Amino acid sequence: MEPTVQEEEERLERVESVDSLPDLDLASASSGLSSMFSSGDISARSGSSGEIPAAEAVLPRLQEPARQKCVGRNNKGVTWGFTSVIGRRKEMEDAVAIVPGFMSHTCDHVGGCTAPGSRTSAEISPVHFFGVYDGHGGSQVAQFCAEKMHGVIAEEWGRETVDATEWQRRWEVAFSRGFEKADNDVLREEIASEMVGSTAVVVVLSGCQIITSNCGDSRAVLCRGTETIPLTVDQKPDRHDELLRIEREGGKVINWNGARVFGVLAMSRAIGDHYLKPWVIPVPEITFMTRTDEDECLILASDGLWDIMSNEEAGGVACRLLRRRRRLMMADGVSPAQAVADNLTDIAYGRNSSDNISVIVVDLKPRRTRQPRQ
Repeated sequence: MEPTVQEEEERLERVESVDSLPDLDLASASSGLSSMFSSGDISARSGSSGEIPAAEAVLPRLQEPARQKCVGRNNKGVTWGFTSVIGRRKEMEDAVAIVPGFMSHTCDHVGGCTAPGSRTSAEISPVHFFGVYDGHGGSQVAQFCAEKMHGVIAEEWGRETVDATEWQRRWEVAFSRGFEKADNDVLREEIASEMVGSTAVVVVLSGCQIITSNCGDSRAVLCRGTETIPLTVDQKPDRHDELLRIEREGGKVINWNGARVFGVLAMSRAIGDHYLKPWVIPVPEITFMTRTDEDECLILASDGLWDIMSNEEAGGVACRLLRRRRRLMMADGVSPAQAVADNLTDIAYGRNSSDNISVIVVDLKPRRTRQPRQ
């Protein structure tokens, strides 16, 4: 009888060497530590994949009690893939940022460590950044965010000093100030007219935490086991709390091809859009999710995907394809994460998505060590 997918994966994990050493250098298929992307048409898509190895090797597991290390150390690092295509739009207004190791700190310092006080929690390791920015009225603000946002957030996080028990507060302040500063810089540096803006959904990934910050209607989800967990909630003008806030400030939400602020903008929070202040604000909503061994992948995408696929459908497609690609280790040179990003984009385009489509997939499972199938 043929082994099941689960049995095969369990067998692969048993034969994986416990003392194999991960690469020490951060690597990606693009140049340097920072990769910012936008793209052309569907026939000439922009896409790339890469690996983000773990930091240092740890001693063999037999020398440590079970679970006495950070969740992220149970694998050999994470891999990622992305696509960003113009689709059926006349202009490309999306931008994507992938910055492996945008910060390097101990897990205890970053906060939310699953093994506080352990040796691995005190080792310096990379913290990774992923962002999707969906522009409207032009591409300038989205491009600016892709180039600058991660640096601004790292700078603001470094300024804030709080007690270790208040690590969540430190990230909340860093994201809030970072988004506000980016919004102010767009105006101060005259990046674009006051009628140009962008969504911003970003994920900071440490060894133990998935920290998400969101403005607008781009979205991030976590696939964990058989579940698809939303990490963000779309900030739409007709969302009850957002509607009350807008009306309290003297604004109006008008249904014009969907709920829109003053009949114009279909989201209630964004970077830029200064002509709609104070009703459209750059204040992010921030969530924290502790990593587990059951985590499969992260999906960040613009509404070119989410207008076509539900969270659950996208998560189901991602997990099935990831597991198949990992099991077979295809010799086509395409990572499992890149294959998922390509597939989700193709599905959205094939279902007549009318928008730009940008997708980042981060594979959170261990890399396999067997030879790829020819």
